[in-house]
Amino acid sequence: MRLTLQSLPVLHNWDCHACGECCREYEIQITEEERQRIIDQKWEEDPEMKGVTLFKPSGRFKKQWRLNHRESDDGCVFLTEKGLCRIHGKFGEPAKPLACRVYPFILIPVAKQWKVGLRFACPSVTKNIGKAMPGHLEELQVYAQALEKRANVTDETIVEPPPLQTSQSVSWEDLQVFARHFRNLLTDNSDYPIEFRLRVILGVATICRSARFDKVSGNRLEEFLGILTQEVLAITPEDNTELAPPGWIGRILFRQISAVFCRKDKGPQQGISRKGRVALLFAAWRFVRGSGPIPKTHRQIPDGTFEAAEKPTGGLLDETEDLFERYFRVKLDSMQFCGATNDNRMFWDGLESLLLTFPIVCWLARVFHDRPQEEAFRWALQVVDDNFGFNKLLKSQRYVYSTRIMCKRGELAKLIAWYSR
Repeated sequence: MRLTLQSLPVLHNWDCHACGECCREYEIQITEEERQRIIDQKWEEDPEMKGVTLFKPSGRFKKQWRLNHRESDDGCVFLTEKGLCRIHGKFGEPAKPLACRVYPFILIPVAKQWKVGLRFACPSVTKNIGKAMPGHLEELQVYAQALEKRANVTDETIVEPPPLQTSQSVSWEDLQVFARHFRNLLTDNSDYPIEFRLRVILGVATICRSARFDKVSGNRLEEFLGILTQEVLAITPEDNTELAPPGWIGRILFRQISAVFCRKDKGPQQGISRKGRVALLFAAWRFVRGSGPIPKTHRQIPDGTFEAAEKPTGGLLDETEDLFERYFRVKLDSMQFCGATNDNRMFWDGLESLLLTFPIVCWLARVFHDRPQEEAFRWALQVVDDNFGFNKLLKSQRYVYSTRIMCKRGELAKLIAWYSR
């Protein structure tokens, strides 16, 4: 497999700005080879590291290892007060565990290529600051080779494409036709608000769910999607106020899924789960009711009520529109929304889960009422994307079926329109 420049998010920028968030928020699993390499670095001879426990047993049967964290600030034991990595500073970037080196990039195997995604949980990613993505190509190629070696990838290795849906599969080539078409629909219609474009993508996807593509492939598939999109564009209301508010079923299912996307159960930003399972149970019940104070499932969530979060904010600023366009473009380009990088979701299920992040981010940004809009949306996107494809709770078929129900009843389109107001 080989990393290709075509898959890089070329309109995005990033560099590490040593905020140290990833070193506090994530438990880094390491291989035995990485553990031995760190042992060989002889940190016990460093006066500042003397007596520090470097590793903790990890995994279901405690037969694996992860880097240890300090109890005082939840930081990795190798994180300095300046937000820098001791391993990196003393031995160079290649000496760090691979997981630390790759973040915030995600390398997604698609057919015989690697596609590159980004974790918008990283503050520098949401702010779009740093070096343009093509400038990272050389290091990404190194990461790809390391991942291939770890996974024993050979020229004969075949990564099977995720199915479109139950009992319907297409080739990687056609799967990429779908993803590329939705990406182009997003980027070629920038005169329209982002919420309208997402509703059009959802409309096309909903019709495609009812179609068969056994004999429609390649150029014919592209032609079909082009014709279908023009029809959907013509019938989709441009004014989001023309759509009825979400119904009670849509709201309940939406709040239940939002409760998971807005959670933080580890690290310095851990929310109400610090108080135990009983507190989580009461928080879940509050999300079902949808009234009164919003549970602080994430430490950053300020005081607020469900009622206040339903009040329109007056629409999205241009900067917020740009943030969303970058986010969805990266996800569609990289195909992170389906397959192994999103809980092995089938293509349509994964696409719908991606579109659902829009109203969740908009709702959570309303909850962050104490911040300017641009900052509130960046924070909300960081919280939501931290969970997208990485929260084990979202693997449950319960949430897959809940999203399907919302789509079949037309509730997801209403949610997208409602929370963008």
